[in-house]
Amino acid sequence: MDGGPCGERPYDPDDLPDGLLVADHAGKVTVFNTALARLCGADPAAALGKDFRDVLPLRDADGRDWWKCTDPYHGLRTRVRQPERCLWLADGSEVMVTARYVREPRRGGDVVRLVVGVRDGSARARQERDRADLVSTVAHELRSPLTSVKGFTATLLARWARFNDDQKLVMLETVNADADRVTRLISELLDVSRIESGRLEVHRQVVDLAAAARRAVAGRVAAGDPEDRFRLTVGEGLPEMWLDPDKIDQILGNLLENAVRHGAGTVTIVVEPVSSGVTDAGPWGAAVSVSDEGEGIAPELAPRVFRQFWRGKRRGGTGLGLYIVKGLVEAHGGTITIQRARQGGAEFRFSLPAGTPDFA
Repeated sequence: MDGGPCGERPYDPDDLPDGLLVADHAGKVTVFNTALARLCGADPAAALGKDFRDVLPLRDADGRDWWKCTDPYHGLRTRVRQPERCLWLADGSEVMVTARYVREPRRGGDVVRLVVGVRDGSARARQERDRADLVSTVAHELRSPLTSVKGFTATLLARWARFNDDQKLVMLETVNADADRVTRLISELLDVSRIESGRLEVHRQVVDLAAAARRAVAGRVAAGDPEDRFRLTVGEGLPEMWLDPDKIDQILGNLLENAVRHGAGTVTIVVEPVSSGVTDAGPWGAAVSVSDEGEGIAPELAPRVFRQFWRGKRRGGTGLGLYIVKGLVEAHGGTITIQRARQGGAEFRFSLPAGTPDFA
């Protein structure tokens, strides 16, 4: 092939990120690029000149030979393409396949060239599983509070006069608490949607991180946790932090809830300045660590904790909390890590730049 303009290297099928197979009018392979060879575990050179059905066997969800079903060369003469669909290779690998039938003449002619595109289907399958998990999780989490709300309201409406004021109060408090659970779930789903679509907005103002940490602890104590379970340490020299106060409260609340639910012993919160690394440049921002004295997280599980639907050994919750925390921290330009705490449990540590009001 001739070189392109300005000495550019000519087009090479091996430059394509997806697999490509081209067969001639007789079904013999003329192009079999390296991306397709990786997917199939085949030798590209050995595939050339062979029948395309032998070098790229494909089966549908029912195990049928896809090439026999579609019959590219002897099927409908009006067909010029196959839309992308999920198929399986001989080794059981899932791939996404699309095909183009080049005909001469273009309308109703014989197939003179078959062009097949193949790409790894694992990412798409993973995405579909995540969506199915999301639907299943939402349905499960909504069912319990909505069943409770429906049950208590129906009972009150049907038998209002039979209950005394104390009984009515207990039922209404339960309905109110379950309504709060539904509201929290909907808020989490909206946060996930904004994080995934890049539409998460940060409205910055001056935030006292130490005060925010104290409020988070006070909220846990008000919810019934013993006050002596929490220990807060605040370092000196914290810079002025321009952050989104609501999102900071959400980050701290989720991390404390995670430590209480999945950890054990004392929950330690440390707020401290973070140096910029430049001499006399002052603090770059601040870091907050939340640690417990439980079993901790196994090193091999650490990369998974910020994924959607991750849960520890103790089940409960939607599994979205830490995913949302990571998204909120990164929206501020910060980072979050997990490691083993000195006292043996898990330690989550996030660092945030001081920021400026101009970022709002």
